[in-house]
Order: sequence, then C-alpha cells, then structure tokens
Amino acid sequence: MSLKPRLNRMFSAQGKCFDVAIDHGFFNEVTFLSGIENMKQAIETIVEAGPNCIQLSIGQARHLQSIPGSQKPGLVLRTDAANIYGDVLPHYVFSELIDKAIEQAVRMDAVSVCVNLLLLPNQPELHYQCVKNVSLLKAECEKYGMPLMVEPLVMLANEAKGGYMVDGDIHKILPLVRQAVELGADVIKADPCDHVQEYHRVIEIASGIPVLVRGGGRASDEEIMSRTVELMKQGASGIVYGRNVIQHPNPSGMTKALMAIVHQKATEEQALALLTQ
Repeated sequence: MSLKPRLNRMFSAQGKCFDVAIDHGFFNEVTFLSGIENMKQAIETIVEAGPNCIQLSIGQARHLQSIPGSQKPGLVLRTDAANIYGDVLPHYVFSELIDKAIEQAVRMDAVSVCVNLLLLPNQPELHYQCVKNVSLLKAECEKYGMPLMVEPLVMLANEAKGGYMVDGDIHKILPLVRQAVELGADVIKADPCDHVQEYHRVIEIASGIPVLVRGGGRASDEEIMSRTVELMKQGASGIVYGRNVIQHPNPSGMTKALMAIVHQKATEEQALALLTQ
C-alpha cells in the first residue's frame, strides 16, 4: 500500500514539515510535564497556530482528532514508551511498543508513527530492543501504508550531565541515522550535532530519506531561531520541536515563528519579530 497519501498530509508541497511533539507524558518523568499539565488546552493552542503535525501518544490523540474541521494538523502517533529519561537510570531499562501500534494509528487517522532507536553508553540490550521494535513496525507499516518515522537518539551517560542529554558527536549520530535508514525509516527524526554547519553530512547519510531535526531541551529564543535557520540551510526537511514550543511563554507565537523559518525561509530576525507580535 502506498505511503504517499499520508506523506502528502504530513509535508508541504515543497517537502517541508514542522511537527510539534507533545508526547512527553508517555515517559513517566515529572520534569517533562511542564507546560502540558492541561493537554486539551495545550493541543488546542498549538492547533490554532497551525503546524503541519502534532506528535501525541495513543491516550491523548483523541484531543486532536475530536477537533472539527479539515485544516487541523496531522497526527504523528508515538508508538513506544521508554524509562530512560530520569537523572538516574533504573536497574532495568526498556523501550516497549504499544500493542497493535499500526492498527491503532490507522484507527486514529495518523499520518505517521514515531519510534525510538536509542543508543546509550553500555546499554546494548536497549539498542537491541529498539532495533527489534523498528523491524516489527516496518512490516506492519508497509501493510497499512503508514509512514515510519524513526528517531535515532544518541545519549550521553547519565553521570555526565544527568538524564536525557543529547550526545552531539556527529561521528555517533551518522552511523545511527544510517542504521535507521537501513532498517526502513520513511522519515528520520534526528538530533542536531555540536557544530550545526556540519549537518549536511547527516542529510547525506540519510540517503534521500527526509530528516526532521529534534529540538532537545529548552534554549533561548535567539539560539532556537538561529539554529533552525542554519539547519534548514543545511538541507533539513523540517523540525520536530516540543519543549521549546510548549514550555515557551508564547507557544502559539513560537509555532508561527518556526513555521515561517521552515516554510518561508524567514531569517532569525524575521522569526523573532513574529514571536513578539
């Protein structure tokens, strides 16, 4: 079955996409809940701002799909829950798929599903689980014409900086992105590297598969805008930002400013001006 109908709803005619991630509550980490305590309100705020997609868990997707009208963002359904995001790694780490993930995605009219490909220091079993998850989903995605977004995520050891810290070493990012492509990803959701001017190497290694760049932890407005402008210049097909939108004092304005960068090639200055309107 063709993936094209759903990809057409996910990406603009120019092949660009801004996906706002609001699936953080899936991971049982209290610090992730800031700004999304009231999910119905958070989702309505982002819908009004008009991104291409909103990334949600199966338990919260109803808030998006119950909104009437034909113009609302597409649903990207998060398919796996993991327990690796706290300051201290638990004795047993996991990344577990929800049951019948692709059937649930079809029922919820998702445009794509998202799954992690995690690489943590000294956690080969977790990486194995993730490879298995991607492989299982790929077969089902092909059956139902569901685009598979794989999130290759290289993380630092917890003792280095605490939980959920990105390792921006491009030499670790490149092979993991390539592994995601080799496993059958239709879309890549990857971390930025330490030196954003090198990101064209990530685009190249993805072998034609569109790359959406993760936002990571909260940063200043100026940093987010300048980084996003450079990432788009480097060849990214778009972005998947969560906390830098939903934890911002003006989530709607931030969404509109980032949409201008992704779709209209706005400069940092133009985007910042939109944010303050």
